[in-house]
Amino acid sequence: MNRIEARFSGLKEQGKKGLVVYIGAGDPHLEATEKLALRFDDAGVDILELGIPFSDPLADGIVNQLAAQRGLASGTTPAGVLETVRRIRVKSQIPIVFFVYYNLIHRYGLEKFVADAASAGVDGLLVLDLPPEEGDVYHSAMEQGGVLPIYLIAPTTPDDRVKLIASRGAGFIYYVSREGVTGMQTQISDTIGQMTQKIRAHTDLPIAIGFGISNPEQATKVAAFGDACVVGSAIVNRIAEEGDTPELLESVGGFVQDMNKALKAL
Repeated sequence: MNRIEARFSGLKEQGKKGLVVYIGAGDPHLEATEKLALRFDDAGVDILELGIPFSDPLADGIVNQLAAQRGLASGTTPAGVLETVRRIRVKSQIPIVFFVYYNLIHRYGLEKFVADAASAGVDGLLVLDLPPEEGDVYHSAMEQGGVLPIYLIAPTTPDDRVKLIASRGAGFIYYVSREGVTGMQTQISDTIGQMTQKIRAHTDLPIAIGFGISNPEQATKVAAFGDACVVGSAIVNRIAEEGDTPELLESVGGFVQDMNKALKAL
């Protein structure tokens, strides 16, 4: 069983909600990414999403755009992120998903990228800009490599497309809880319950809800509608504030640990 599937299975057995954490790989550098991954594992994070830095991150708001910029400035490449995952796997079995734009995969070579990701210990790919209707070759490579294709569903996704995306996805469905790009918000959307019901009509996959969750209170409210919540920009913003300082690990790790405690207390 894939690590993602195993983790959600375990959460379901325990009646617990999951925490998915997103950070930009290579921000402030790949050594920090490795250390943060291990700190998150210690904090009980269920799934780690690593954003591979890209020059045109069209799905991201300013916080994650700047993280990608810092990742590129630190010399981070897809090959470097893969090597970082290999180092993480020496000490941790935390499920890892790459948050990636298809241009990077295409440039690297699809079959080679999937094979190298599987070999490094990557469990899933969330390709931001690859429509499922155009993903036949991608799906074949993913199936052969044993890596799970994870898809986004948005509040504006019509019913027939929800059904299609749900049928092609694996591991979990990432429900984008509001329109627009990634970023911290002061309140959660009031349509989350309606949309998660619509998704559940088409799939038994777990639903992870993200985009805009900034604090433990919001996380617990969102988790009531799904199986996990995704926290990204709020964490990335803390990484930006701390930078390459001795306080980075405990500041960011403590914030994540508090978020996870709130979720696991539900």
